Amino acid sequence: MVVTGLLRGEWRAAFAGIAVAAMLVAATSAAAQAQAPAPDAAAPAPGPAQTTVERNAKGVAGKPIQVGIYLNVQPDCSSGPLPSIRLLTAPGNGTVTIKRGKVSATNYKQCLALEVPGFIAFYQSKADFAGTDTVTLEVKFPQGRTEVQRIMINVGVGPAGQKI
Repeated sequence: MVVTGLLRGEWRAAFAGIAVAAMLVAATSAAAQAQAPAPDAAAPAPGPAQTTVERNAKGVAGKPIQVGIYLNVQPDCSSGPLPSIRLLTAPGNGTVTIKRGKVSATNYKQCLALEVPGFIAFYQSKADFAGTDTVTLEVKFPQGRTEVQRIMINVGVGPAGQKI
């Protein structure tokens, strides 16, 4: 997969080796709806499903670190409505920004090639910070599902080009 968009001009970021979760929303199939039991009139309506996800990312101090990609790929390989994203807990030693971009992928599920819009989340630490920082995002998907994402970012310092 490759992400393209605007960040100080044109940029491209490859996903190789980056701990990134692509939040993909699939349309509910008619078969799944047909198998669901009929709701009981006396029972209260269930609220939207909420799950909690913990993820990790790592990068260099003072540089943007990609921490999430949020998109909606439909079964016909088109894009659906994007999820809404809310910052629940701000990082203590940096900032989080959300950029809009295009995500290109090949051989994703039944889609041989696709290019869809998406949101890309970036974390950037203070220039002198080294250690672990945490951010919590709430992602609400169009079909009603809510996901709370707790992302731990390991920030290292070192000479340019040194891997952490």
